[in-house]
Amino acid sequence: MTGLYEQAAPKRSLGQNFLRDENIARNIVAALEVGPDDCVLEIGPGRGALTKHIAALGPKRFMVLEKDDALAEALSRWDNAPEVWRGDALKFPWESLDTEGAWKIVGNLPYNIASPLMWEIVSRARFDRAVFMIQLEVAQRIKAEQGGKVYGALSAWIQNFTSVELLFKVPPHVFFPPPKVTSGVIRLKPKKNLPDALGAKALTALLHCCFQNRRKQIGNILKSKGIANYVEALEALGITPAQRPETLEPERFLALAKLLSFHFLP
Repeated sequence: MTGLYEQAAPKRSLGQNFLRDENIARNIVAALEVGPDDCVLEIGPGRGALTKHIAALGPKRFMVLEKDDALAEALSRWDNAPEVWRGDALKFPWESLDTEGAWKIVGNLPYNIASPLMWEIVSRARFDRAVFMIQLEVAQRIKAEQGGKVYGALSAWIQNFTSVELLFKVPPHVFFPPPKVTSGVIRLKPKKNLPDALGAKALTALLHCCFQNRRKQIGNILKSKGIANYVEALEALGITPAQRPETLEPERFLALAKLLSFHFLP
């Protein structure tokens, strides 16, 4: 298992920054709370910093997603190797996780795909919890409450599907090569009442529409889309037309998307 550390050089094209601090690795895996009846999926195992700790816990099923062919091959040769899915995590069939109960998902996500990947996972995968190490700035954006400058479409989207915990920060020097930014570890737990497929599509369209124009008043944004009854829709939800998008709570966006869904669905 230790051979991976000597064999693999980080590839900038894949956004690889390998974690090399054992205590942080253990803390990330501990936050996942893996038991013997669990199914675990790890995204981007790299040199196996998290992988070895997960494997030692003996989950019922353990799968890793690895885009780097050399690392995927090395992982497949481990004793008690996890299942290795070779390819881009953005192309993984997340709905397929529904076939075997709720999964626990973990990963040190490449900064360049973290946001779109989490957007997909929370809406398409069935999971019990997810623990991700990502850029601290993105973690803070996901956790942000309405009304602040960092609150945006990603915040409202993920918070409609999950409760978000920012667990701890991770400094650059514990990676090889060290990134130029601090990382953060977040834990996501799905909410009980999730948006259905149509609600999610309408919410996606509404969030993109609103936060592409975040400095405009929400009434003017909806009016520009040709929504004739926008005033009545906003008032029904206790929203004034003069409010700006960043002032709306995540659940208010979902309620508005459902109310105006026929405007946002093809």
